[in-house]
Amino acid sequence: MDSNFLLRLPVILFGLTIHEYAHGYVAYKLGDPTAKFSGRLTLNPLKHLDPIGVISAILFQIGWAKPVPIDPFNFRDMKKGILLVSLAGPGANFISAFLSGVIARFLNTSPFFFQLFSLSVIYNLIFASFNLIPIPPLDGSKVLSYILPSRIGFYFMELERYGFYLLLIIIVMGNLLGMPVLFWIINPFVSFFYRLFVG
Repeated sequence: MDSNFLLRLPVILFGLTIHEYAHGYVAYKLGDPTAKFSGRLTLNPLKHLDPIGVISAILFQIGWAKPVPIDPFNFRDMKKGILLVSLAGPGANFISAFLSGVIARFLNTSPFFFQLFSLSVIYNLIFASFNLIPIPPLDGSKVLSYILPSRIGFYFMELERYGFYLLLIIIVMGNLLGMPVLFWIINPFVSFFYRLFVG
């Protein structure tokens, strides 16, 4: 097993876990205890991991975790609550990338720790930007539905039942054909902020 895999695995687990925890935490703060009651308001990665999402993250650098259950009817303002909860996951990854970049700069004399925290920057930026793509069920689709007129937003979110399969096809086929479309979309974001955070 190569050392790069051993470095990437904890970084991937952390990035996916903090993403889902942030969704549940913000929902809880907005009045929805669903994640807490289901045992998902935790930083234990075993509670959040989706095996296919982890494998995809390892193989293709794009992955996901098991979505935290949310009941938007518990929010005082349902539409605004969904928006804030949706932004919480990518936001947590972005903050984690920034903090990892700060640590990487301080530990740049240690090849091991510099590589570990540099990978943390990369994967957290990937998870943040990937989840903001407006394809259901990604967080970006909920942000887009907030912006769209209510009727159009409702029909757009009806696509969520097919979104997972669409994403899987795009990721797998894109990599098999040498055309990783999603990575081309998020790469400018990742590259820009990696240079900004790590140098």
